[in-house]
Amino acid sequence: MSRPFEGRVAVVTGGAKGIGRAIAVHLAHGGAKLVLAGRSEGPLEELGAEIRGQGGEAVAVKADVALEADADALCKSALDAFGKAEILVNNAGVTRDGLLLRMSDADWDQVLDTNLKGAFHCTRAFARPMVRQKWGRIVNIASVVGLTGNAGQANYSASKAGLLGLTKAVAKELASRHITVNAVAPGFIETAMTDALGEKVRDGLMAQIPMGRLGKAEDVAQAVGFLCSEGAAYVTGQVLTVDGGMVM
Repeated sequence: MSRPFEGRVAVVTGGAKGIGRAIAVHLAHGGAKLVLAGRSEGPLEELGAEIRGQGGEAVAVKADVALEADADALCKSALDAFGKAEILVNNAGVTRDGLLLRMSDADWDQVLDTNLKGAFHCTRAFARPMVRQKWGRIVNIASVVGLTGNAGQANYSASKAGLLGLTKAVAKELASRHITVNAVAPGFIETAMTDALGEKVRDGLMAQIPMGRLGKAEDVAQAVGFLCSEGAAYVTGQVLTVDGGMVM
């Protein structure tokens, strides 16, 4: 079995479920030591135990990345646990959907604080050890709605579009230190949320996807794995859409 991340230390925010969990498992199977971060300690601990049970190394850290202090503490925890931090996947995200005219400031702020400011907090914190070691991979999990917009998701779309701008700016700042910064923009992925959609709604989604199916969390994890690998050493500031051709 190929282990392209052997000896690397990877941090995945929002790592307890869905896409974050798939990314964490993929990196762990590739030999990475995992730091799993999120606001729900129980699911993080369960995944950490699963990875350790399969012979991997993983620690769980409760953190709300919207808070600067939590992001800084997460970085310290990673360094304390493994002595370094080389891969950062900014996956933590929330939704508070609603039409613009009915959207509250609180719903706007919560989404922007977690999805965009949280990535800023973590990127700033982890860039410091990456700069010192002159190697790093940062992957931001965006969304196709950051490219296209989506009715009822002004806050979410703005946060993901902002994440793309953050990706490109930081990629330019860190490239000389052999640190790549890229984004993955998933389309419609099979999750608990899409499972709850009615058949008519799911059929409507399928009609927008040339490949005729929803994506799987593992599809996103594979793309993240490539961007974290040595094979992507000359790829930075890019947005890789994983959407079955929906926004080509």
